[in-house]
Amino acid sequence: MELGITTFAETTPDPVTGEVRSHGERLRQVVAEAELCEAVGLDVFGVGEHHRPDFASSVPAVVLAAIAARTERIRLAPAVVILSSDDPVRVFQQFATLDLLSAGRAELLVGRGSFIESFPLFGYDLADYDELFAEKLDLLIAVRDNERVTWSGKFRPPLTDQAIYPRPQQDPLPIWVGVGGSPESMVRAGLRGLPVALAIIGGIPDRFSVLGDIHRRALSEAGFDPATVPLAVHAHGYVAATSEQAAEEFYPPYAGVMTQLGRERGWSPMTRIQFEGMRGPAGSLVIGDPETVAEKIVRWAKVLGIVRFMLHISVGTMPHDLVLSSIELFGKEVAPRVRQALR
Repeated sequence: MELGITTFAETTPDPVTGEVRSHGERLRQVVAEAELCEAVGLDVFGVGEHHRPDFASSVPAVVLAAIAARTERIRLAPAVVILSSDDPVRVFQQFATLDLLSAGRAELLVGRGSFIESFPLFGYDLADYDELFAEKLDLLIAVRDNERVTWSGKFRPPLTDQAIYPRPQQDPLPIWVGVGGSPESMVRAGLRGLPVALAIIGGIPDRFSVLGDIHRRALSEAGFDPATVPLAVHAHGYVAATSEQAAEEFYPPYAGVMTQLGRERGWSPMTRIQFEGMRGPAGSLVIGDPETVAEKIVRWAKVLGIVRFMLHISVGTMPHDLVLSSIELFGKEVAPRVRQALR
């Protein structure tokens, strides 16, 4: 089982003081968090892409390149690249460059995006949301698999025997698809032989097992061996010395940002009762002391068939010292328990 951390470089107001960190300070903190992840033995570090004031990372490849210069072993991935509003050729070049700089540690995790700001920013129509992603994913795979590419599509000028450089150290460069819960997305990834990272940020996690089954069936139908194509989960959570401490420290920033997003999307405000249910044994939040968190990850691994778990700690702006403490507990106390249980 691979274990890692993801971040969106959040800069939401502190729920207690109202203070807002500068984007520069938050990005430097992200680099420090990645360094600690490697030091405590974690496997992967992911950085998201957003185009709004409450997230500091709009270009994951640049942030990950800074991390690559300060680390030696940990794998580096976006979480995610919004491929629908980007150019697949440039995305490939950025991450091929990262792969070379990091001596073969880069991965690509691409998705359609859960926010809409990048579409008008880069001149795309939200009405083309799904069609954009499907076409650009196919071009990205073509560029990854071929040094010279001939291609034509609806949303980008054609390529005619075009050479694309640099080529990454890894052959092939790993490409994952981020999926929020759409069966159609699982089929699309499976038919292309691509691994999937499921974002479980609500609901009952056990129900996501059907998506894993759909992915495996699509892989088999397309002639791929499901045993060789991994499935991962990304989830919100936090580790502290006790489960009570974890809940008290995590709830204020988590509830703050989920309530804010709720106002934007028509959801009801986050309540403590909802939170308590979500952090329970059947809920989607992975929160608690090291033993509780490890037990939940192990259970998900067995139910969902995942081989990688990514914990997203800073949902809303968590104090940096608490994020570092949680990462340390995750690497030193949760990870050994999980690996031992899944041997």
